Amino acid sequence: MIDVKDITKLYGEQRAVDHATFHVGRGEIVGLLGPNGAGKSTLMKILTCFIPPTEGEATVCGHSIFDDTIAVRQSIGYLPEHNPLYLDMYVREYLRFAAGLGGVKYANDRADEMIELTGLQPEANKRIGQLSKGYRQRVGLAQALIHDPQVLILDEPTTGLDPNQLEFIRNVIRNAGKDKAVLLSTHIMQEVEAMCSRAIIINQGRIVADENITNINAGQLTEQFHKLTMN
Repeated sequence: MIDVKDITKLYGEQRAVDHATFHVGRGEIVGLLGPNGAGKSTLMKILTCFIPPTEGEATVCGHSIFDDTIAVRQSIGYLPEHNPLYLDMYVREYLRFAAGLGGVKYANDRADEMIELTGLQPEANKRIGQLSKGYRQRVGLAQALIHDPQVLILDEPTTGLDPNQLEFIRNVIRNAGKDKAVLLSTHIMQEVEAMCSRAIIINQGRIVADENITNINAGQLTEQFHKLTMN
């Protein structure tokens, strides 16, 4: 559902992404790991058509990021690293608004479904600006899911969550990953081990590993990450 072929992104002479190639299929949750500045967020922005690559090609659900950007965006639910929310809107109001933008029928009902799915019931009648960081992340995830996309791209989705919230949102992402293609970035190895079927490690813009989690012994992902990213 996500096909990336030799994607490169240059900023002047700096290669933010350097000939990245990988595939994410339906039913896969793939963790994108890398140190700060490795190119994770840049790659996600390319796949969501926020910025164009310098070289290479990518498709989402068969739609080209160059030739069919609207169809790509319609296929994706995206939670960016810095969760952009309308802080003056109420939670339920915002999700109804997001559902309307996504062309969702019965937007009110769908907003209520997402509130229940992401555990936002206690905060549903508050302004988003009044919420903790963890609950704002839940709102962002609900927004990403509200139009029932085939692909989820989640940049640091568990940032700011307490341990109880963390396990709840892990389950939401796991369940979503049963019939969607999910690409998520994180700095937390335990998150990848708990949720993902594969781990892609990127360093200085290059993919340096693409491993099935079942092939990595428990606790060794951190060791492998250090070996591949310590320069």
